[in-house]
Amino acid sequence: MTTFLQATVAGLSLASIYMLLALGFVIIYKSMQVLSFAHPAIMLFAAYMVSWFSVDKDLNFWLALALGVVAAGAMGWLAERIAVRPMIGKPLFAIAILTIGLDIAIRTPINNLIGINIRSVGDPWGFGTWQIGGVVVQHRAVAMIVTAFIVGSLLFAFFRYSRVGLAMRATAIDQEVALAQGISVGRIFSLAWIMAGAMAALAGTFASSDLSGLSQSTYIVALKALPAIVVGGLDSIGGAVVGALIIGLAEAYTATYQSQHLSFLGGNFSQVVPYLVLLIVLLIKPYGLFGTEEVERV
Repeated sequence: MTTFLQATVAGLSLASIYMLLALGFVIIYKSMQVLSFAHPAIMLFAAYMVSWFSVDKDLNFWLALALGVVAAGAMGWLAERIAVRPMIGKPLFAIAILTIGLDIAIRTPINNLIGINIRSVGDPWGFGTWQIGGVVVQHRAVAMIVTAFIVGSLLFAFFRYSRVGLAMRATAIDQEVALAQGISVGRIFSLAWIMAGAMAALAGTFASSDLSGLSQSTYIVALKALPAIVVGGLDSIGGAVVGALIIGLAEAYTATYQSQHLSFLGGNFSQVVPYLVLLIVLLIKPYGLFGTEEVERV
């Protein structure tokens, strides 16, 4: 039982990071109907900025994190204004391909700045733990879970009750109708990228606060969040949360039990599990568990 609870804590920690990233993907998709492949690069940029402010400039971690959030939001805004905004009206697949180019353009110089060494983000948790009934709970795990819960709740309320949130939902449904109703579609796009960048900063900081630290390969975490949004549904905030929980827990349980019961699958098989879950869900529900199904007339 202790082993199961330990795996559950690890799964919830992973799910917290995936949730923050998945929510960023979904916000952009809900406003533009485009999946942004530049999100991993913005996450890496944000984590580097937190590390630079906290370690290189010796600022307080919370101030460094706030500055990293602002920097990531600004990077998202710049990416949208300079590269994505001129593509409005063009085929959606062309915009999606453009975001792949953005990812490479942002990530390459950041990789050069990170170099080959592992960097710290200067988090205050370190490797501190609590022992609760035989289960070891890292301080950072609690911080991650609480932060993801608060951000998810605020985002749900934002889309459900605020005028701007309703405007973003209207824009996602039909941009021309939204314009006719007086909604500034351009500002909605900018806001979506800023919000997604801010959440990527939180996710990047948490992903870099474990033993592996911040390295050039940290961006892979964002790629593992992709199955979460596809499983939950590309346009569903609640689906992103559920998808992140499914992917995070599946990965953690596999990492814990697979070596004992299915050792022939080899080491690190848990890294493949998010994509296996993605494949199974797509075969059963092509629009994800909570995604909006498109009606096609034949």
